[in-house]
Order: sequence, then C-alpha cells, then structure tokens
Amino acid sequence: MQLLMERGAGKTICPSEAARAVDPENWRAHLKAVRAAGRALAADGRIVWTRKGEPVDPETAKGVVRFGLPPDHG
Repeated sequence: MQLLMERGAGKTICPSEAARAVDPENWRAHLKAVRAAGRALAADGRIVWTRKGEPVDPETAKGVVRFGLPPDHG
C-alpha cells in the first residue's frame, strides 16, 4: 500500500516492485505471496488489478498484471 500511496492516484505498480521492496536480491521468491496479498487487498476494495490498463479479476488473472488504487480512493 505504501508504494501505491507514494505513486499516487491513477498510477500502478507491478507486483515485482512490491516484491523488490521486500527483498531486492531474492524478490522472485516473494511474488506468490505478493500476489496473494494483492488478492486480499482487492477483495477488501483497497486496490484494483489491471492488465493492459483494464480491470481484471484477481482470482482468474494470468500473466502480467498491475496493482492500482481504486478510482474512488482518497
């Protein structure tokens, strides 16, 4: 959430950015946990998942996704 707040409304982050913030040298080992946390945050309405700029369902999304703040945030 801190990365998203720093980035600001209308901007997104890649899950790998969050993983790198946790462990810059072994970030890949954290991607599964970051995506799981992202699913929980999306279920709470705190973030949205996007793919190619369009919202996607975190439970079914595959491949490259980005996290962003919801449009009504703030």
